[in-house]
Amino acid sequence: MTGLDTEFASADQSPGLLLWQVTNQWQQAQRAALKPYGLTHVQFVVLASLTYLAADGPVTQKALADHAALDPMMTSQVLRALESAGLVTREDHPTDRRAKALAVTTEGRALANRTVKAVEGL
Repeated sequence: MTGLDTEFASADQSPGLLLWQVTNQWQQAQRAALKPYGLTHVQFVVLASLTYLAADGPVTQKALADHAALDPMMTSQVLRALESAGLVTREDHPTDRRAKALAVTTEGRALANRTVKAVEGL
C-alpha cells in the first residue's frame, strides 16, 4: 500500500493543510467572539460590510454580496435574518426599480461597531 503522492515529506509541510488548520482555528475564535452578541460569523460580515458601504448612500444586495465575497442567495438569507432582528432594512432603491436599497438601523450600526472591535481584537 502506498501513501499520498505528494511533494512534501510530511503533512506538516503542506501549505494547504496549514492554511486549513489556521482557517479553522480563526473561524472558531470568530464564533466564540461573536457568540455573546448573538451573531454568526457570516451575519457579522454582512452587517459590518453593509455598515461600511452604507456610509456612501444606498447599497444594493449585489454590491453587498460582491464586497463581502458571498453568494447572492446566501446574502439574501442572511439579510432576512438581520432584518428580522431589526438590524437592517430593505426599501425600494431610489434609482433602480429592480433593486432594494439596504440600510443599517441605528441598533445594527451600534452592534456592528461593538462587534468589529471584538473581531479585530482577535
